[in-house]
Amino acid sequence: MNSVEHKPFVVLISAGTEWRAVLDLLQPDLIHSTPLGDLFECQLSGHPLLFFHSGWGKTHSAASSQYVIDHWAPKLVINLGTCGGLEDLAQVGEVFLVTKTIMYDVIERMGDPDQAIEFYSTSLDTSWIEEELPVETRRSTLASADQDIAHNNHGFLANIVKVPAADWELASIAWVLDKNETKGLILRGVSDIVSQTRSETDANKALWQSRVKKIMQKLLHDLPFYLDQFK
Repeated sequence: MNSVEHKPFVVLISAGTEWRAVLDLLQPDLIHSTPLGDLFECQLSGHPLLFFHSGWGKTHSAASSQYVIDHWAPKLVINLGTCGGLEDLAQVGEVFLVTKTIMYDVIERMGDPDQAIEFYSTSLDTSWIEEELPVETRRSTLASADQDIAHNNHGFLANIVKVPAADWELASIAWVLDKNETKGLILRGVSDIVSQTRSETDANKALWQSRVKKIMQKLLHDLPFYLDQFK
């Protein structure tokens, strides 16, 4: 894979549990390995897709995003996965079509903290997508940090960052895509809810795992709706 082999659509799947759910749902015949993650190719409603296990966290996600751009020069990079939702602002199972991303763990103490946050914020063009979205899907800004949402960050995320949900990876993916002038589509399904006093998945990873496959199944089911519109 030393030369560019053009692939129109590359789908990044972050967490290992999400990746295993996709493998179970799509049952690929052949899986290849790269230094940054495994991959397979398949057709979904007539669209040729390369699925790449891009890994969890901002560092792995940024490196994987650059890797797929350098190797396959995709016209559209897609990220499918889960996110944690804030109580009263999100519901388990709903999907966010991400329009903007923010890294909320960028903490600047020597200079302007707002300027630092803005530097790593990225807008995604969703104007090519119909206004009427698949059921239980809405457009929104989401945030990322190298951590699960802490319940004591509920107010900060809801009132200062002004997002209904957050994850570990999408902000770094969007930032790299923007720097490479590559279009992105990010869809994240809410797997768990965080209130001002507790997170339902703290020390309860099994609850998150039990919901992942259903979310990934919906995201794969809805994906052709977006691919059919992409020019």
